[in-house]
Amino acid sequence: MVANKTSETAQTPAWKKFCVENNQRRFWAQALPLLRDLNISPQRNRLLLMVGGLVLVILVNTFGQIKLNAWFGAFYDTLLQRSVSLLVNEVVTFLIIVGGLLCLVVAQTWLQETIKVRLREWLTHDLMDKWLKPGRAYHLSQAGEDGANPDQYIQADARHLAEMSASLTIGLFHASLLLVSFVGVLWTLSNQVVFSHGGTSFTVPGYMVWCALAYAFTGSWLTWFIGRPLIKLNAERYAREADLRFTIMRINETVKSVALGRGEAHERRTANGSIVHVIDLGQKLANGHSRLTWITSGYGWLALLVPILLATPGFFSGSLTIGGLMMVVGAFSQVQNSLRWFVDNFPGIADWRATLLRVSRFRNGLSHLDPAPETAGPGSLVLESHPQGAMSFDNVAIGPSDSPLTFATASIEIRSGERVSVDAATDGDRSLLLRTLVGLSTQGSGTILFPAAADVMFVPARLHFRIGTLREALIYPASPAELDDTLVSAALVRAGLIHLLGRLDDKERWDRTLPVLDQQRLMLARFILHRPAWVLFEDMAATANDQDLRLFRSIFARELVGTSVIGIGACTALNGFFGRKLRLSRRLETAPAPVTYDAGTADAGTARPRPGLEAAE
Repeated sequence: MVANKTSETAQTPAWKKFCVENNQRRFWAQALPLLRDLNISPQRNRLLLMVGGLVLVILVNTFGQIKLNAWFGAFYDTLLQRSVSLLVNEVVTFLIIVGGLLCLVVAQTWLQETIKVRLREWLTHDLMDKWLKPGRAYHLSQAGEDGANPDQYIQADARHLAEMSASLTIGLFHASLLLVSFVGVLWTLSNQVVFSHGGTSFTVPGYMVWCALAYAFTGSWLTWFIGRPLIKLNAERYAREADLRFTIMRINETVKSVALGRGEAHERRTANGSIVHVIDLGQKLANGHSRLTWITSGYGWLALLVPILLATPGFFSGSLTIGGLMMVVGAFSQVQNSLRWFVDNFPGIADWRATLLRVSRFRNGLSHLDPAPETAGPGSLVLESHPQGAMSFDNVAIGPSDSPLTFATASIEIRSGERVSVDAATDGDRSLLLRTLVGLSTQGSGTILFPAAADVMFVPARLHFRIGTLREALIYPASPAELDDTLVSAALVRAGLIHLLGRLDDKERWDRTLPVLDQQRLMLARFILHRPAWVLFEDMAATANDQDLRLFRSIFARELVGTSVIGIGACTALNGFFGRKLRLSRRLETAPAPVTYDAGTADAGTARPRPGLEAAE
């Protein structure tokens, strides 16, 4: 079994090495691959159009904000004049400006939320495409903790990254535009803040601008210093949340076995460990956010008073009217609000950075799960297509070099139409053979030639039925448009599943809803529909009753009479079905040659070695 595990994880060292390196990479090294692929995606033009519209809306919105700030100065000066007609004019002007701003804000909100949806659409499809490339999902499942819970990356992390990327990018652009616009206004208004000292009056060029920069810089530095541990804590939180969800899902998947074994208490103890990790991290995050709130909230409250105090010398000297003072305060607030964008959004930035780290590690690391291209020669297992559509094994040794699985005969050819069973000593060895034939494991030496992949149907011991309608489960992996309803119904009837004809469009978890025997008959119906040239299966007849075995033989004698069959396992229930039997044995380094021993022999030294690793039934 150790050998099998080695084979399963043949691609995982490269994945784990990449995960470690990715955690240490800089921001752009993680973000650029995403941006490059987004730039060549079909969604690019639609996103660019929406982004262009959003930029235009924000530009007009910023112009409206400048007009609104100027209105405040005129409004306060109007109040001092105590004129009702002038006040009415100012109110009308206010309603016009605010009405326009309201329309712009609604348009900006719609564009921003739509961009989030489209970004998530692209990222989710992108991650699914990369995850479901042949063999990758399986190799990822063998990659340990870093490869666990792909659902977390594809569903929750993709949504979070898309939404936060849009929000933070748009927010930063808006803040930057307001900063550029109001810095000029504040610089001009600074000339009205006149200082007097020793009978001399003077102004400081850009005085209020420099004060706003100093105030924002101090708050930003304190925020970064106090809040930077939140990045690592958020990344760890997402991982532990995924572990908890997986634990709950696993219990739910095996609830029948748990109930039969009275294992509820044990499962509760197991789940408690995941819960404790989540709660501990939640408490650490709560403490971190509390410490950060001292800075962010204190900074916000002081911002109400600081600009008034800074502009007071100009007001006391008479160079600033009350309206001018309000304009200075308003411009200062816009500038420092733009500059404090980092302060206000640091918890979100930390969360976004942690999510980007997880998504980039998952996405960019998937390519490291692909088997490295190997050249033919000693020490490498070559998997290629057979020119005649048959299957052959030439000097094949499967698995690690110190204890490979081998046939007794160096060269074996399985021709089209043959039915051959291949057995091995353990379930692990049989599973390793099936993974090798599918191409999931490439460890070993020799050459295996396959028929075309489109001509082969693989049937694992645990049958797979997609979540969806019964029709979709039956015709998998084809699409509903590819097969006529008449053929689908006829296949069900032929497989003895006439009672399911009325449920073709029902959506269920069919691996749970259907009994095991019905699931096996559904697989036979698949065979009838697809008419594969080759069928490879683990001993699916082991749990079948006599009636199902007769049905199995009947289908392969009529509808699938020319189909080649390779049964992996003893397949004792199908005696007389196979024309040949092959056997794999594990060759140890110390053994002079691969041999097997009669069952029941306790002492290998006195056992009678027997040939027959390849014999006709």
